[in-house]
Amino acid sequence: MFSHVMLGANDIQESKAFYDAILGTLGYKPGVIDQKGRCFYFTDSGVFALTKPIDGAPASCGNGSTIGFAVQSPEQADQWHTAGLANGGSTCEDPPGVREGSGLKLYLAYLRDPSGNKICAMRRLEA
Repeated sequence: MFSHVMLGANDIQESKAFYDAILGTLGYKPGVIDQKGRCFYFTDSGVFALTKPIDGAPASCGNGSTIGFAVQSPEQADQWHTAGLANGGSTCEDPPGVREGSGLKLYLAYLRDPSGNKICAMRRLEA
């Protein structure tokens, strides 16, 4: 559905270290910095990128926005969450765990990245 997702970051190197750690737990290679100082994570299905805002203003989180990363298991979500906390992220929402509603059963782990963006690791479970 998506070709790419790009998030604003105030410190690209700090954010790269954070995302290298959490995306590494999902099997992705470290990000690549381009000539404009942006960081890209390339996959077979799309691109995740970090950039300083073009308008020169500080990066800020989108109120109500969450970027979700698919994980293979609750254990992998927990590893993702632990790596994020160890690399400059902070907790938000409830602790990692099962959430149910609307006929869905999900394992979710939420973090805020070093720039305050809200992200999540998610695994759909059998209802």
